[in-house]
Order: sequence, then structure tokens, then C-alpha cells
Amino acid sequence: MVALIVGIILIAFCVFACLPFGLAWGADVVNFLKGCAPVFAAFIGLVAVFIGFADLKDKKEAKKEEEAAKALESSQK
Repeated sequence: MVALIVGIILIAFCVFACLPFGLAWGADVVNFLKGCAPVFAAFIGLVAVFIGFADLKDKKEAKKEEEAAKALESSQK
């Protein structure tokens, strides 16, 4: 419950800070987003590459297990 209240307060502050009649940080926020966008995109790309490698590894292991299961099944007959 405390986390929910703190989250709502922080979101309200963020909105207040960006409004022209509030703290008027709107332009600064936009500049920050422009600056962090390439770094964020690189981070997301790196995570996607790691996920892709893990997926390829899992598919390779699944194929080996399937072949082993087929070999075990054929040897039991």
C-alpha cells in the first residue's frame, strides 16, 4: 500500500514539474529524453541480442533432447 501511494505521489510530481504553471521543467525533460534515447536503444538492443543467443541455445538443446528421445524409443522396440 505504501509503494502505491509513493508511486502516485511521484507520478503527480512528475506531471506537476512538466506543466508550464508548475515547475516548467518540460523542456529539460524533453532534452533528457533526447539524450538518453540512443543509450536506451543500445541497452534494449544488447538485451535483445542476449535473448536471441539464449533462444538459439535452447532450440539446439531441445533438438538434441528430441533426437535422444527418438534414439531411446527406437532402441526399446
